[in-house]
Amino acid sequence: MLQIGIWTWVVTVGLIVVLLAVDLVLAAMRPHRVGFGEATAWSVFYVLVAVGFGVWFTVVHGGEFGTEYFAGYLVEKSLSVDNLFVFVIIMTTFAVPEEHQHKVLTFGIVLALIMRAVFIAVGATLLSLFSFVFLLFGLLLIFTAVQLFRHRNEDPDVEDNLVVRTARRVLPVSTEYVGGKLLTRVDGRRMATPLLIVLLAIGGIDLLFALDSIPAVFGVTAEPYIVFTANAFALLGLRALFFLVKGLLDRLVYLSAGLALILGFIGVKLILHWAHVDIDERVPEIPTPLSLGVIVAVLLVVTVASLVKTRRDPTARAHAGSLRATHARSESPEE
Repeated sequence: MLQIGIWTWVVTVGLIVVLLAVDLVLAAMRPHRVGFGEATAWSVFYVLVAVGFGVWFTVVHGGEFGTEYFAGYLVEKSLSVDNLFVFVIIMTTFAVPEEHQHKVLTFGIVLALIMRAVFIAVGATLLSLFSFVFLLFGLLLIFTAVQLFRHRNEDPDVEDNLVVRTARRVLPVSTEYVGGKLLTRVDGRRMATPLLIVLLAIGGIDLLFALDSIPAVFGVTAEPYIVFTANAFALLGLRALFFLVKGLLDRLVYLSAGLALILGFIGVKLILHWAHVDIDERVPEIPTPLSLGVIVAVLLVVTVASLVKTRRDPTARAHAGSLRATHARSESPEE
């Protein structure tokens, strides 16, 4: 079992908070359009931070835990790319000005980290008390994988999101973005700006993604510290990755199918682990190095196949995938 001291937790959380604070300060002090060069530099920086942490973690705690961290990081990074699809849809739906997109994404990442920290604490507690939670997590991931594959050619309808619908009913909303403010006054009346609705939409979407991503990373490791750091470092790079690849996302036409395969695989891994612990020790388990290899292989195949597909058919467009048909913008042509 991994032994993490309180000061290691404090320093780790402090590092993450500092990185987030830098993002928030930059977004607040200098609203601007994030160009390709800036996005590339930040993306490389966050990847190097994540890899550097993984190397330190492996040296200090051993190769087994290091492998679990890198596998968890890859799982969360791949799932975060699906987040980007939804972020693009949100930005487009609400016509968010480019100079405010930096701020929206940073706040969205903060909300996601808070939600996932809560889910990690709850999930770790449940797993330590009840081993059958592995079975429940496994079944949840398999169900999610099936739904994501069935509706892989659909996009979620942001306007139909419960949080957005409720906010529009309860709050008076102005028609203009007022210098990046969340609240404003119009004719003496206090009103929310569209930017507040955008933040609520991203928060609601983050909550749904957390429900899938936390069980997925627990399928790779049961160590709360690894789960938290894998999530945190994957999410920290999400803002820069958004500006770097938002023009390329449409080309990843098989990403949703690949993510469905990864989630299904991890679901089976969790169920086998539960059966090994609760039913019979002779039930085989899937080792973490094999999981890491499967995840890398699926992501490589999906990326290459997507680029080949869009090269042959320039009209092909990727979709984020929808977990419910009632939340889809259009029905899949294959169903």
